[in-house]
Amino acid sequence: MKRPFFRRCGHAPGALCPEDQAVADQFRAMLTALRNPEPWAPGSARDIAVRVGPFVERARTRPGDDHGPDMIAVALVHPDTPHAGAYLHGRQLGYANCGWLRCKTSAILGFWQPGYAMLTHAAAGLPLPDDIGMAPAHYALYIEARKRDDSLDGYTLLRLGPYTQTRHAQQDHDRLTAALDGRETTLVPGYRVGARYAPFDVSDHLLFADPYEADTVALLDAAVEGVSA
Repeated sequence: MKRPFFRRCGHAPGALCPEDQAVADQFRAMLTALRNPEPWAPGSARDIAVRVGPFVERARTRPGDDHGPDMIAVALVHPDTPHAGAYLHGRQLGYANCGWLRCKTSAILGFWQPGYAMLTHAAAGLPLPDDIGMAPAHYALYIEARKRDDSLDGYTLLRLGPYTQTRHAQQDHDRLTAALDGRETTLVPGYRVGARYAPFDVSDHLLFADPYEADTVALLDAAVEGVSA
């Protein structure tokens, strides 16, 4: 990082111009954040700071998507979020194009502090790289049978995933919903069957059927037949 060049104001010996004073304050805040990180722990809704190559980025965690001590789902956000102009600037630099990502917890510096903003791609005027070192955090479909007495009792008939694109998951959700239309309460006696669109649970990947290898409606019919047999 280039060392800031400061100018002296002409009306006061040793004083910095307001613009330079702001840069100096940001620099001090950055050093303070690096020297005194706030330790992160799973379960908090606060934004976190994560390493992306030689940079530090602000990230938002996905509630309920902690997968043990090693991996978490995050979405990178512009460091000035939610201030005016941050969304547009973030789109220009690629922040809105990444979606949810799998982030190793070892890359987390701690909770986000404004002092980290100087270390982001946005502060350097650079777009996010095409490969930021994080795999997509994919989505899945859960086809569930729930008791018709409005209780939460029930079980999962079928898990589909991972979907490499969320639009594919949405398309299959619509197909399954159409296939269930009028049959939700008759397929499994005493239960109502429905499809739920949710994050892919990587820790249970062996329980999922690959939606790209078979017709999803046929997989649903097979799952129902298995219950009825």
